[in-house]
Amino acid sequence: MIAEKPNQISRIRERFYRVVSQSGRGTYDVRKARMNETIGWICTCPDFVYRQVKCKHIWAVEFSAKLREIVKPRVIEPIDIHACIYCKSKQLIKWGIRHNRYGDIQKFSCKSCGRYFTVNLGFERMKHNPQGITAAMQLYFSGESLRNTAKSLRLIGVQVSHKTVYCWIQKYVSLMDKYLSQIKPQVSDTWRADEMFLKIKGNPKYLYALLDDETRFWIAKEVAGDKFSREAPEYASELFRQGKEVAGKKPLTLITDGLHAYHLAYRREFYAHEKPVTKHVEHVTWRGERGNEKMESFNGNTIRSREKVMRSLKREDTPILTGMQIYHNHVRPHMALGGKTPAELAGIETKGDNKWLTLIQNASQKRMDE
Repeated sequence: MIAEKPNQISRIRERFYRVVSQSGRGTYDVRKARMNETIGWICTCPDFVYRQVKCKHIWAVEFSAKLREIVKPRVIEPIDIHACIYCKSKQLIKWGIRHNRYGDIQKFSCKSCGRYFTVNLGFERMKHNPQGITAAMQLYFSGESLRNTAKSLRLIGVQVSHKTVYCWIQKYVSLMDKYLSQIKPQVSDTWRADEMFLKIKGNPKYLYALLDDETRFWIAKEVAGDKFSREAPEYASELFRQGKEVAGKKPLTLITDGLHAYHLAYRREFYAHEKPVTKHVEHVTWRGERGNEKMESFNGNTIRSREKVMRSLKREDTPILTGMQIYHNHVRPHMALGGKTPAELAGIETKGDNKWLTLIQNASQKRMDE
């Protein structure tokens, strides 16, 4: 197929392509039809000119365009109010500031219907302003405890208890997770899996984590009761199933330690007789040629440092772990990645000085549209 060969399709402009002939002795021009033409694409090859059939060159351009759409980076922009909430007109002007106890909210006036309104997207009916709430998220997932986060917020005039901070985390982590789960990251073909010991309400548990080797994107997680029991392969299988669902594909290489549960889960979820076959690299060590330093660094710097401050988690379905995953992937820049987030390398860029605010507002907007 033409599209499967390198350097066969040249994109000159958005609606104009040049495709090498199958014989390799010339090129054909493929362009998008104009408004007064009924055909979608037009090609200069004899098949299209004389027979008016959809030629192989048009098929190749359509395939290339779809592929570009799939790998196109997803940019999450800060929300800008551009339409009236009553009549949907875009003729808006800023109409002063509404002063609240905990902050100021911009008012808008619509030239079409004459009504004015305020928009506090994502933070409706909240006592405190978005800056205070997102500051609490940043402080907590950067490593502060709930009580220290509440104490720090008092310095900017936000008087809340540690329980309120936890309620904010619970509410907004759930909102962001539902939104981000609909965006597929462009991860590499090499994944790493490992487990680490932690306590939940004082009881020993294990957290299984799946990490992309190239972008260090935290793909999936699963909390398990043990790693040596009969149920351990089920937990590992669920981890790999989540990974396939999140990434939309299987890896070509899976790197794990020698835990037998990983081997059984690999056989269930990734092994196949037809190509491409996922290769399972087992028995990696802490250091050396078969080292797993990336995964151990992730366990220590991302999970253990946060879990140590809390002494232990309180529930298996805690929003804290999901919040740590969002913070690691989309908010925290990594020195090892050149100051970028794993999500940026995976084709998902969150813009704005306050990335928590951008994510929360986009998630709220998506929920309203649904």
